[in-house]
Amino acid sequence: MAIKKIVQIGDEVLRKVSSPVEKIDENILKLLEDIKDTLIFSQGAGLAAPQIGVNLRVFAINIEEGYFEFINPVILKTSGKQFGPEGCLSVQHKQGDVERPNKVVVKYQDRNGDWFKLTAYDFFARAICHENDHLDGVLYIDKAQNLKEIRD
Repeated sequence: MAIKKIVQIGDEVLRKVSSPVEKIDENILKLLEDIKDTLIFSQGAGLAAPQIGVNLRVFAINIEEGYFEFINPVILKTSGKQFGPEGCLSVQHKQGDVERPNKVVVKYQDRNGDWFKLTAYDFFARAICHENDHLDGVLYIDKAQNLKEIRD
């Protein structure tokens, strides 16, 4: 559909709690395509709707395990710990170490409105937590240690 501008830190949309998707319609399907196009173009691991200025509970992840879309995600359970580096398309040129669960169980809707439950481990679990935080107005830098400047 379209590659959207990624909102950067300082924009208030990144600090707002996102609203649930009430109905999966043409607008939501377009949003999903815009997120996908923008994420693939940006070569990130994940992208949440607030990062393109839309205050809805939607994100996508594009990692080794595949491409996944999450609508109205709810993290049901977490376990274990991992500590490692994170960055963000909305916080350019920075990286910091964040503690995250090593395992996450998440319930979410797909683009057809069907509910699923997914168990993710390792980097996949980290990505889900990172993107889900965006839906609650939380950025990884709020949790990061050893925050540092990086250049491409």
